[in-house]
Amino acid sequence: MSETIDIHAPGVEVKKSCCYFCHQNCGVLAYVKDGKVLKIEGDPSHPTNQGGLCTRGNIALLHLDHPDRINYPLKRAGEKGSNQWERISWDQAISEIAEKLNQIKAESGAEAVATAGGTLRTEDWARRRFMNMFGSPNGFHNALLCWIPTFMVETAVSGWSPFETDLADSRCVILWGFNPGASGMPSMRGYSDLKKNGLKIIVVDPRYSETAAHADLWLPLRPGSDTALALAMIHVVIYEGLANMEFVNNWCIGYEELAQHVAQYSPEWAAEHTWLEPELIRQAARIYAKSSPSNIQWGCTADQLGKTAGAGMHARAVLRAITGNLDCPGGDLMPGPAMNYVTDEELEANEWLPEEQKAKQIGADKFKLCSWPGYQLISDICKETWGKAPTAEWMCEAHGPSVFKAILTGDPYQIRALLVSATNPVNSYGDAKMTLEALKRVEFMVTCEYWMTPAALYSDYVMPIAGALERPTIHNNYGVTDSLLASQRAIQPLYERKTDYEFWRLLALASGQDEDQWPWETLEEVFYYVTYSFTSLGYQFNSYDEFVEKYRFYYPPLHYYKYGNNGFCTPSRRVELKSSILEELGYPSLPTWIGPAENEIDDPELAEEYPLVLTTGGGFMPYHHSEQFNISPLRFLRHDPYFTINPIKAKELHIKDGDWCWIETRRGRMKQRANVEPSVHEKVIYAQRGWWYPENGPEGDAPYGCLESNVNMLSSVDDEHCDPIGGSWANRGLLCKVYKVKYGDEPDIQFSIPGSSKVPGVTVMPSDQRLAYELIPYNPLPTFEVPEGLTWDKGTKIAWDLERGLAYDPDSGWLYDPETSVFFDLETRFAYDPETETLVDEAGTHYDMTTKQPLGDITPAVADVEGGE
Repeated sequence: MSETIDIHAPGVEVKKSCCYFCHQNCGVLAYVKDGKVLKIEGDPSHPTNQGGLCTRGNIALLHLDHPDRINYPLKRAGEKGSNQWERISWDQAISEIAEKLNQIKAESGAEAVATAGGTLRTEDWARRRFMNMFGSPNGFHNALLCWIPTFMVETAVSGWSPFETDLADSRCVILWGFNPGASGMPSMRGYSDLKKNGLKIIVVDPRYSETAAHADLWLPLRPGSDTALALAMIHVVIYEGLANMEFVNNWCIGYEELAQHVAQYSPEWAAEHTWLEPELIRQAARIYAKSSPSNIQWGCTADQLGKTAGAGMHARAVLRAITGNLDCPGGDLMPGPAMNYVTDEELEANEWLPEEQKAKQIGADKFKLCSWPGYQLISDICKETWGKAPTAEWMCEAHGPSVFKAILTGDPYQIRALLVSATNPVNSYGDAKMTLEALKRVEFMVTCEYWMTPAALYSDYVMPIAGALERPTIHNNYGVTDSLLASQRAIQPLYERKTDYEFWRLLALASGQDEDQWPWETLEEVFYYVTYSFTSLGYQFNSYDEFVEKYRFYYPPLHYYKYGNNGFCTPSRRVELKSSILEELGYPSLPTWIGPAENEIDDPELAEEYPLVLTTGGGFMPYHHSEQFNISPLRFLRHDPYFTINPIKAKELHIKDGDWCWIETRRGRMKQRANVEPSVHEKVIYAQRGWWYPENGPEGDAPYGCLESNVNMLSSVDDEHCDPIGGSWANRGLLCKVYKVKYGDEPDIQFSIPGSSKVPGVTVMPSDQRLAYELIPYNPLPTFEVPEGLTWDKGTKIAWDLERGLAYDPDSGWLYDPETSVFFDLETRFAYDPETETLVDEAGTHYDMTTKQPLGDITPAVADVEGGE
């Protein structure tokens, strides 16, 4: 259990840090003495979590000094992938990397260098700044699967993406492909509280999820058919007279064309595509329209539908507009860019990238909206309207899968160098086998990481990066809202780790960029520059740390109906239901049905061979994407990958709960274990994403088991399967089949909890040292009686002793501390001591395990001690 810390003891400092193991950016108080973090806890004054921390947040200290962390710069000392390394200095590494990049630039042009990034939680503007000044347009993330296409489509239609929702005044919310019960605990708490006050919750999700269990209306649609549902809801709103015609007449253009266009998209038409009863679609549309003010909460699903994604985003933007739920109390708010601090876009130095280099951006000729052609149109109108533009680092990218293809084929030109920062590409991009091959074959690769991932393994240099407790952070939602969350570093980076910003700055200077272009030596200096304008609002501080200590966050007052001043940020200054920007880029100006890349209606022969519909991509506790798999207590809680299959289909296929099975599409197959429950349709398979096995080591063609249970083995990144507007590929709605793994072909998982074999009721299988403990897979309700004093948590699917942070194992009846790997007796809450096979209280007194009576002096239970008499 956590050590009791006297926060008032001499020398103990309290630092206002954060948990950055997901996008929630929960506040953390770190208790520090002599440069060591003694304890962390949730910050009760933080607006995101109000003092709470989930399972991820509670492993921060394990992450901070984990034995698998990369602590020093490494240079490859053998063949690629050999895991042979030479420890070198930062000076040597930066000098040699810069020399190689400059050589490639001189020989092949700056565009031959590409960068792959992660998920917002690093200083990505610094990466963009480096690339702009270096001269390459080829930076990319897997952000095409996470909100960025949604932002760009909604901005093209209505002038800005309604990123914020005014839930406090809302009467209805649609959670569309968003499951905060598993991936956003603070948000879920807010929905639950508001539901008590009358908020109606509509959940659109093929699975009866943690969040669907709280819904007033659940729409279990066919995966990949979201666009059909949105179009049919527009049809209902228009043809049942539910549109807000005052808003439409004053602030929208294209309504008549839209009405004619969606006449074909009735609920009866949509039923065939969505598997939903027409009346259920009508009911959802009526509740949403009649309960105004209402809002639609974004979920990743919107961006992960492949070639049908862009049309679905357009349709949802239209649905908001025709019901008048834009920028009104209780509706979807349109904050515009941050006006009261320096945004990421203002730090990116996009003006340094020459026009001729912008034209070379890979994928910009095919997927135009989320690359330079579309970004330039939107950036220009935003600067004209707001005076600021959205960040280019996320909204204007090279197409990642096309970059990997260019590495392998040289089309449209050869990518010779790849700089990887905070991403594990094999687990982040479709067609994992192709992605892995590109990592193996790229001429030169540098990875900035915490862990030795497959990308790091095939790199020429691996650079050690500081984590959230070792660096200051600003969380500002890309600068697309005016709010800001600030945190300070708890301690200086351990060993020889540095922040991402320091890496890019050092590399920039070594590559020949001017020091005046990088005037800030530390992130604290950068963030003081970013926040300094708050002094004009009456804030008083002389350093970034002082801003954090005194203020911590900035949330401006909400302002509604901002379009009343200058109109919407579109060419017409109206909501363009019929989008002129999309039309100029060569796309349909009205939302138009495009079926999923694979579906039983358009390709019945394929559906005969692959009769099930696969959906993936949803978040699940305790992991975030492919992160935290190195942390043993989290692997204890969820150490095997599971897919969900309906009991009727499982019986038909002779699959039992827990069976290892192959999930196969026409592109490949991978293994996961069956979670048999009726939360999905008989034809639907719901598979977990992110899985790899760090414990399996670097050997073999697929190191660290990176393809073993990887859903990206099943997806396609062929151009014809990607969204033509934004370039995203399908993680949902793929046709598949499922069959049992033959005996002996189960994954070779080497994971075990040290000492767990000594815990009563928990055993280790001697054949492969796998922990023979199975956490009960997700069920809306527990399948066992929760002991008194414990709380069932639908997010972690575990019964918890919340006061002590202990998880309950229903099979053995023991409690377990994820932070320390210590087991506790349920009745007494005394810790189990495996050396003496006794219970121990906090004072160190030992107790008999059966009688629970105190014992005298004891010695460890050791048998057959050699040399004794």
